[in-house]
Amino acid sequence: YERIGTPHGDHHDLWINPSNNTIMAIADDGGGQVSYDTGENWTTYHNQPTSQFYRVTTDNHFPFRIYGAQQDNSTVRILHRSPDGSINESHWESTAGGESAHLAPHPENPEIVFGGTYKGYMMMKDHSTGQTRSTNVWPDNPAGSGAEVMKYRFNWNFPIMFSPNDPNKLYAGSNYLHVSTNMGQSWEVISPDLTRNDPETIKSSGGPITQDNTGAEFYANIFAMAESSIEPGVIWTGSDDGLVHVSRDNGKTWDNVTPKGSPLRNMMNCIDIHPTQKGGAYLAATSYKFGDYTPYLYKTTDYGKTWKLITNGIPSNYYTRAIRADKVRPGLLYAGTEWGMFVSWDDGDNWQPLQLNLPITAIRDLHLRDNTLIAATHGRSFWMIDDLGPLQQIDDKIAMAGHHLYDPKPAYRMAQGGGWGSPNTRLVGENHPNGVLFNFFVKDYSDEKKVELKIEELDGTPIRTFSNKSKDRGNRLNVSEDKNRFVWDMRYEGFKEFDGMVLYSSPNRGPKAIPGTYKATLTVEDEEVSQEFEIVKDPRLPNSPEDFKKQFDFLIAVRDKVSEAHQAIIDIRSIRDDINYFSKKLKEKEGYDEILAMAKELDKKMSVIENNIHMTKNQSRQDPLNYGIRINNRLAFLMADQQRGDFPPTNQADEFRKEVSAELDTEINNLDELIRTSLREINLKGREMGVQIISDRFDKVVKP
Repeated sequence: YERIGTPHGDHHDLWINPSNNTIMAIADDGGGQVSYDTGENWTTYHNQPTSQFYRVTTDNHFPFRIYGAQQDNSTVRILHRSPDGSINESHWESTAGGESAHLAPHPENPEIVFGGTYKGYMMMKDHSTGQTRSTNVWPDNPAGSGAEVMKYRFNWNFPIMFSPNDPNKLYAGSNYLHVSTNMGQSWEVISPDLTRNDPETIKSSGGPITQDNTGAEFYANIFAMAESSIEPGVIWTGSDDGLVHVSRDNGKTWDNVTPKGSPLRNMMNCIDIHPTQKGGAYLAATSYKFGDYTPYLYKTTDYGKTWKLITNGIPSNYYTRAIRADKVRPGLLYAGTEWGMFVSWDDGDNWQPLQLNLPITAIRDLHLRDNTLIAATHGRSFWMIDDLGPLQQIDDKIAMAGHHLYDPKPAYRMAQGGGWGSPNTRLVGENHPNGVLFNFFVKDYSDEKKVELKIEELDGTPIRTFSNKSKDRGNRLNVSEDKNRFVWDMRYEGFKEFDGMVLYSSPNRGPKAIPGTYKATLTVEDEEVSQEFEIVKDPRLPNSPEDFKKQFDFLIAVRDKVSEAHQAIIDIRSIRDDINYFSKKLKEKEGYDEILAMAKELDKKMSVIENNIHMTKNQSRQDPLNYGIRINNRLAFLMADQQRGDFPPTNQADEFRKEVSAELDTEINNLDELIRTSLREINLKGREMGVQIISDRFDKVVKP
């Protein structure tokens, strides 16, 4: 045999093309790679989301970051949303711990992260300095020996966490529960051995020829733990050899509350505290290592005195690793299995799949944060549902309705956009939508139905209306059968446009809505459903409400002046179209020379005004580099320029607005004067001659 080099190790599968054995594919802990030359060269694994995560948690950074450890790779912390158009390599970094780590970012300083790995190794990493520190509970290295030589037995994936009630209290689980209140400087044991402590499970691993004691094979240790946030001092642990314990006095005393009927060595993989019921908890366990693929999910409401098995609806071979209770809706549960996601609306009595667009993959852990649900998959990286509102709000009444608009979650007003070009979607993650998320459904939808989503201020002032019938792409509402999602970018309407408009560096984006409460109404045919929603300030900003209001008022004023300028252009060109139309009809006829000369002179004077307002030579994107921009473009650029960030306008910006607005007012007044005089004279003379030169829509300004 000859060794073949590959980009990664720990190979799982090898496929050789039966028709051409120079083509082969491998799957390993790095991902998948392909060779077309019998293994001489391989494709990269850096183009696929195939990370194998064990656990998932988040920190209190804004935006929050997601943490996890990858099998045979680094630990990761990654933004759940970025200021760019996507989530790319610049938005993640390695953090504390090793490939099998539980991670615990400090609640008050997310730059401090604790992470574990096998053999009981634990470290603290300070991202602000780059320094790391060993914080092992007991710094003895047991390499090459069985777990029986260890003072404290730590699992390959031993749990660590900060207390939800005390930011200075850090827990770690071996076969005992340990606590530190000084950042790992010292540790206190606050429990007896909480495992079966069976000598047969802690012997040296491997054999009979060679031993294999890497630390991955240590058993009889705590594998899951949780502390109640509604009952300080209530702590739960679950061991990998089948025991569940609870303490109601901060670890002074413990009760064995293992569910009756649970398999002898059921690995207690996840414990979640009931969000409102004191004494309540949920448990996910698995015995897959013994060939038992049965799902084991339990719940208790009496501190574990009694447990109920809650797996109805989950296939009998979908073994379970994670269960989490929704923080908003009592009885709404989420479960992760070896073959995907499940949801229950009745506290676990019945389950149904929640796969959506998630690939069929193993779910190792789940985490709820800010009304999102994050899944740590073992093979397809992190996935997130970014708004749980529909799952929390659905009920029989809503389900029976013909259409419904769900209550939107609060939306942060924050800077988020993209750079030049489109990202390679194979190399980036999907960003959190930048705007207000509207989830709605329309049953029995057809294109004949008119569907509108109207957004307005609470006093009824209209902001935007989106419709499936709109011809304007910017106000188009795409609707399909049943579930729909629409993201409003929080912007008011932009300025009025005209055909052939070319502006320099002045995108037509309306002002952003200021933080506050707004109203949305979904109308299907003539039936309405309304919801109020919140736009929330980016908590990193020092801005006052007055700052937002000043910027908004300024931008609205500029927008309206640009619209006024463009309406003048539209009016001028409409009048010109009428003049041109009748000039062609009348130029061959006798007796109309005078009125045609008057119309030509009017057009000439209007052209001067038109070109003062807008550079008419600008016909393509590059033309503004050759010809000086005019009043409308100067104002439009001011509008774009003053939307950089969330700041009130500078003094000079307001001075410039007033100055250029005065220039526009002069041109508008000149146009109005022409309409009142020259245009009126042309129409009066035309009526005397039996013709209507200018459209009736100008009568309101033509009449004396």
